[in-house]
Parts: sequence; C-alpha cells; structure tokens
Amino acid sequence: MREYRQLSQDEISVLEQNACWAEDWNRVRVATDFRPYNFHRVMFYGDIRLGAFHKQVEVSKGFLKHSGINDATLRNVAVGDDCLIEKVSGFINNYTIGDDCYISNVCTLETLEGASYGAGSTISVLNEMGDGNVTLFRELNSQLAALMVKYSNDKVLTNTLRQLIDDEVRVSRPERGIIGNRVKIVNTKDITNTVIKGDCEISGASRLSDCTILSSEDASVYIGTGVICENSIICDGCSINNSVKMQDCFVGEACQITNGFTAEASLFFANSYMANGEACAAFCGPFSASHHKSSLLIGGQFSFYNAGSNTNFSNHAYKMGPLHYGTLERGTKTASGAYVLMPATIGAFSVCFGKLMHHPDTRNLPFSYLIAYGDTMCLVPGRNITTVGLYRDIKKWPKRDKRSKQSKKSIINFDWLSPFTVGEIMQGIKVLENLRHASGDNVSNYNFHEYVINVSSLQKGLKYYDIALRIYMGAVLKRAMKEGFFGKPKSDVGKGPWCDLSGLLLPESEELRLVNDLKSGTLENIQQVLDRFEDINCHYSDYRWAWSYQLILDYYHLDEIDDRACERIRQDYVKARRAWIAEIRKDAEKEYAMGDVEQQVLDDFLDLLDHEIDYES
Repeated sequence: MREYRQLSQDEISVLEQNACWAEDWNRVRVATDFRPYNFHRVMFYGDIRLGAFHKQVEVSKGFLKHSGINDATLRNVAVGDDCLIEKVSGFINNYTIGDDCYISNVCTLETLEGASYGAGSTISVLNEMGDGNVTLFRELNSQLAALMVKYSNDKVLTNTLRQLIDDEVRVSRPERGIIGNRVKIVNTKDITNTVIKGDCEISGASRLSDCTILSSEDASVYIGTGVICENSIICDGCSINNSVKMQDCFVGEACQITNGFTAEASLFFANSYMANGEACAAFCGPFSASHHKSSLLIGGQFSFYNAGSNTNFSNHAYKMGPLHYGTLERGTKTASGAYVLMPATIGAFSVCFGKLMHHPDTRNLPFSYLIAYGDTMCLVPGRNITTVGLYRDIKKWPKRDKRSKQSKKSIINFDWLSPFTVGEIMQGIKVLENLRHASGDNVSNYNFHEYVINVSSLQKGLKYYDIALRIYMGAVLKRAMKEGFFGKPKSDVGKGPWCDLSGLLLPESEELRLVNDLKSGTLENIQQVLDRFEDINCHYSDYRWAWSYQLILDYYHLDEIDDRACERIRQDYVKARRAWIAEIRKDAEKEYAMGDVEQQVLDDFLDLLDHEIDYES
C-alpha cells in the first residue's frame, strides 16, 4: 500500500500561485517525492491522491511534454506517477488513474453510484424478443456463452450459471472506475462508469458508458473516432473505430469492429471482423466476418463465417485470389435451431466445414453446395471437400489467430476433420446410400425432401466422403502413434456423438457431465467451469482416439489394429490424400480457365499443392 503525506504550506503556496484551488487542502494527499511545480489551473474537490510527476510524456511521436495536471477539475480522484492530465472541460469524478497515463481534451470522466461497468446484465441472443439467456461478465468465452444459449430452457442450469456469474461479478466489481497504467485518452467527450485496463488508447470517442475494456500490454485495445459504446465488455487486442455504435454487447479477443457498424445485444468472439453492417441478437463465434452495409446479422449463430452483401452469405467465389475471406465453418443457426440458406446465396455459396440446409434432416449432408435452377433446388453433397476454397481455409485460419498467448479465453479447435465433422460425414454416407438403395441406380435424379440430387452428384458425394474418411483415419492413426497412446483406448470417453461448443470440439458425454456437475453443485464457481472447458480441450487427443479406434475397426472390419492393418490404413491414407489434392488441382485449373486468376497465382498455388507429399509420412 502506497504511503501518502499531507502537502506542506510551501507546496500549497506554489499550487495557489499557479491558480490551483482546493475545497480542503487537508484532503489532498501526495506521494513522498511529490513536487508541486507542474500543476496549473487545477481545482480539487473531495479526497485527492497524487503520485510523483518527474518524467516527460510523449503526447505525439517525438513531441514530449512534462507530466503534471493543467486546466482540470478533480473530485475524489487518485492519480498515479508521471501522468499528464490537461484540458478537461468538465471534470474527473470518482476515478483511480494508474501510472504514465495521458488524458487530454476530454469532457467528463465519472463514476456514479450503482455502476455495473457492463458486467452482470443478461441479454437475449438468437431471439431478440425473448428472455435473456447470456449474462455478460469479463471472463465470458465462446464456450460458456454457447452453453448458456444451448441450455437456456433448462431453468435449473440457467439459474445455477447466473448465480455463479453473479458471485464472480460481485467480488470483482471495483468500488469506482479504474484507468490502468499507460492509458491514453484524448479528444473524447464522455466516459462514465467504465473500467479501462492498461495500455488502452481512446482517441476521439463520443461516449463510453458502463463498459469494461480489458486491455493489456501485449494485447492493447484501441477505441477510435465517434464510437458510442454502452453496457458492453471489450476484451484484449480489440479495435473499435470509426463511428461504431454498440449497446449490450460482448467483444472477445482480437476482434475488429469498424466503419459505422451498429450492434445491439450481440456477442463477438475471437478474431471476428465487423464493418459497415448491423448485428442484433447475434452470436458471432470465432472468425465471424461482415463487410457490407446491407448485411444484417440477426438472431443467428455463426462461426468461421463471412457475410456477403444483402442476404448473400459469402463471397466464396474468390478462391485463389487475395479477396477470399472465408466461408461458413460449422453452420449458420437460427433461433429455432434450423440451419437456413437465404435465396440470394445460391450459386456461389458453399458450406466449408459444416451444415447448412432448409430441412433439419439435410444437416447430415455436410460440405455440400445448394444451387438453384429456377424453382428447383439442387443439392451437391460433399462437393466442397475438394475445392480450392476449403484447402485455403484449412491453411489460413490458424495463421489468422491474432490473439496473444495471454489472452485466449475462447478455445478454438482448427481441425477440419474431427469426430464431429467425420461423424456427420458418416451420416451423410448413410443418407446417400439409403437414397440409392430406395431408388436404384437406373434413375437420373434422387429426390431428397424438397431437393434434387443428380445421380452423378450422389456418386461423387460418396467418393468425396470416402476420401475424407480415409484421410481422417490415416491422420489420426499417425498422430496416435506419434503421441504414444496407440492401441486400444484406455477409456470409453469419446466413443459416442460429438458436439461443437463454439470452437471446442468435445464428446457429448463430456458436455452432459459438465451440465450435470453444474446442476448438482459439484462445480462451485465460474472459474471451475472455465477450467473444465480447458481440461476437456487438453484431453481432445485421447477422446478423439477413443472415437476413431472404433471407427477404424468398423470401417476395415477388424478385431484389432495390428501392424498389417496399420500399413493398409497408411496406404489408403496416402492414396486418399493424393486423390484429394488431384481434385483440388482440377478445381484450381478450372477457375484459371474461367479467367478468374492470373497465371502466376495459379502456378504458386499448384506449387503449394506439389509440396503436400511432404505431409504423407
């Protein structure tokens, strides 16, 4: 605890000579090495604590000014060492300010009674008119939010989670607003009831009210011109800029929200990018993106997703060129739980990692295209497995994770083939085989609900799904042998169905165990819940092997995996990978033939494909 002393009479005289005034000089206490010379036209009300002001402060590149306080009114404020506070047209009231801060040309900086700092309120996600289902607090991550949304009808679980979060919010809520070390706040109008962690820069913002900004030295936050942010939490490494308007939102690590984007009652998690458009009651999981003014994300759940203009969800037609931003990974989910495709998305849309259809049963045909010819909706199963777009997505997403090592709250599993997606591939194979068995081979089309599947598309779909299966089995066997747990699994955990909890891939049994432990009181605080997510992710390889071991036995009709079986699986893996790369090469050459890319771009991409043999061993 830092020690403060009272001002000497000489120091008071210097301050008064510099046009400073105090309601009661006895309530102004200073650091032991305080000097009064760099204070001009300052008015002190209530209890004031001042550090030492010895250093220069860089206000612009190469422009240094001496630390101190000029032209400001302070009430119940503590200021750390070597800050420069100047040109406060209103006042600073009820705030603790850290070291090495620069605050200039602001109007009001104030904490009022009952401040929540954006934590503890419950918003309604996926259903804008429904009851609240996600409680905002600073440790929220995509897994916990997804759990709250998924089980919002389970009142016991909902009440338990809310109580744990309320306990966390209560013990972590400061008595008054805090500004951390090395914070820069300039040309900003009003900041009320807001906690601003260290190394944050706020420049030109219009209003911040009841917010928490979780900036840090290795993942600083920038809040820019014209931003209005109310009752929201912004995490490490974010940039909020250019007249963004945000209310009742949570912005996860390394997100960018810019260019007039407006958001209400929405969640944005790791590495999401939002510009120009609008979001309401949206659950934007990791790597969600929206770039266009006409894009409205409302009542949907998104992940690894790029919203195109109007209702066109994706610009996936750009595959080899620099404009390819990505596609939908594991589904676009509406409030009702159905996976939908807007009419305007026909033609250039693909489902990258997951499922997207009108009818719930069509969710079992992953990696598919849906194309309209007049009133006819044609389904092309498995087509996206062998596209340039998917190949580039697999490579690029891990590289685009801009979060620092210390600020990775949300868990992201980048495996494009996993027990979750391969499980759906297996369901897709069953659907296609049942269609073929029911209608025979001497037909031109198969009818699947309101969709039409061309006979050649069905045959190719089975081929593509089988390629993906053999790639997965060979890769997971190779990993298991390398990681030292090859052989019969030691545990049955992982053998059943799998889930995707907004980036965390896990056995359904582990998700249900977590739910039961919450409802029974086994998990006593919110940190234990977050730790459970981490523990599940740490055991992903073990769980994956338990699931994959049985898959391999069933696929190859084996009783055990011996050396002979391993060699067979390895050979199938190599053949499948080469077939996969060959199909991707065809897709790239087809795109080049259409005139979409230059020769050099094609050559560079094909050279990349040529090096895929390096990953076979």
